[in-house]
Amino acid sequence: MNLDTQSQQTSNGLYPSLQPHRTGMLAVGDGHEIYWEVCGNPEGAPAVFLHGGPGGSCQPDHRRLFDPEHYRIVLFDQRGSGRSLPKGSIENNTTAHLVADMELLRQHLQIENWLILGGSWGAALALAYAQVFPQCTRALVLRGTFSARQAEVDWLYKFGASALFPEEWQKFIGPIPHDERDDLVAAYHRRLMDPDESVQREAARTWCAWESALLTMRPRNTRGFAPTAGELALARIEAHYFVNGSFMKDGQLLDNAGKLAEIPGIAVQGRYDVITPPRTAHELCQIWRKCRLEIVADAGHATSEPGIVAALVKATDGFRSL
Repeated sequence: MNLDTQSQQTSNGLYPSLQPHRTGMLAVGDGHEIYWEVCGNPEGAPAVFLHGGPGGSCQPDHRRLFDPEHYRIVLFDQRGSGRSLPKGSIENNTTAHLVADMELLRQHLQIENWLILGGSWGAALALAYAQVFPQCTRALVLRGTFSARQAEVDWLYKFGASALFPEEWQKFIGPIPHDERDDLVAAYHRRLMDPDESVQREAARTWCAWESALLTMRPRNTRGFAPTAGELALARIEAHYFVNGSFMKDGQLLDNAGKLAEIPGIAVQGRYDVITPPRTAHELCQIWRKCRLEIVADAGHATSEPGIVAALVKATDGFRSL
């Protein structure tokens, strides 16, 4: 399709806002239903967006990373996340379940194959899906690549990020007694699963505040808050995954990167990403030769940062010819 994409984009680099033309809830088993939506060109090339967390949700601006005249854009909330039900559920909620849910959704929407865009945890899920279903994966666009290795989790919750944000780290470890600080993920997991909802909410508030402080390269205003239901679900599901090694063998996603050999990809990476530092994206692209590493010099982790937005839109535009 001949299209002057620049003339169709808004000043912030995203495509104009658009509303879904189809939405639904898909029963995926184990008592779970996932929310999904489709927008853009109903006859276009399918593309799916995978949100982060695990436990986050898809947002309206995620639709705007794709050319709506070219792509049939699919967004969905993973098990327990966003508008999916039951909200915040960790029962039967593992990486294998999420991969199977994606495949059920693809079949439900009668899609042969799709471009997959995933950021942070969504990048890990994109890799996990593509390694199981390479024939259904047209291309991969990753943002802030996370491979769920224990070393990456330790960077965020044990050592690494704490050296760069010591004042925020002190707030994060403050509520945890000294004799539990050798494993902060486990300590927070216990509190997030506590039967006392006030204990859960306080743990979620501190957990989310730590991550929020690290999201962008430049400081931004972060609110003190009583966590919303979505933030409580995010904290609970993240802790559930990370205390269980993300339900994968450590290093599995890089060890199996050879299965991506015939899939083209782009890894968009903020140079100053403190949540998922550039090392993982670099290592992945050394193994997966059809993946190009795109370093954004003036960005951190967040999808919303201008350089990240520009690189993601450029990547999805670049795959329109597939």
